[in-house]
Amino acid sequence: MAKDEQWWIAPYFIVDDVVTAANFYRDKLGFHYERLWNDPPSFCMVKRGGIIIMLSQLEQPGGIRPNRMVDPEGGAWDAYVWIADADALHAEFKAKGVTIARAPCDQPYKCRDFEIDDNNGYRLCFGHTL
Repeated sequence: MAKDEQWWIAPYFIVDDVVTAANFYRDKLGFHYERLWNDPPSFCMVKRGGIIIMLSQLEQPGGIRPNRMVDPEGGAWDAYVWIADADALHAEFKAKGVTIARAPCDQPYKCRDFEIDDNNGYRLCFGHTL
């Protein structure tokens, strides 16, 4: 791998209603999207700050399975997002009524982060390096 080669990743979340999920990410989390795929819509890519999260609706509802639902301790994230300022983003989300699962705090792994639950129960952790 070349030294300057960059890699990207896009988590793929199965949701029951892709339009509702995409609008939650847009209206509550500050993401944007350019389009919904298929008719009726069943796929969308939401974007913010250089990251993409794929949202996919299956024909049969009930396929949602956040990591924390299968984690015996209930704390597994579905995505960790590195950001510039955890406290500022936390304040933004809180003002928009986002469900905060854990307030910002300094971690032993040298990050300051906080956790939210999206409207489908996926847990996202947002943090910055200390």
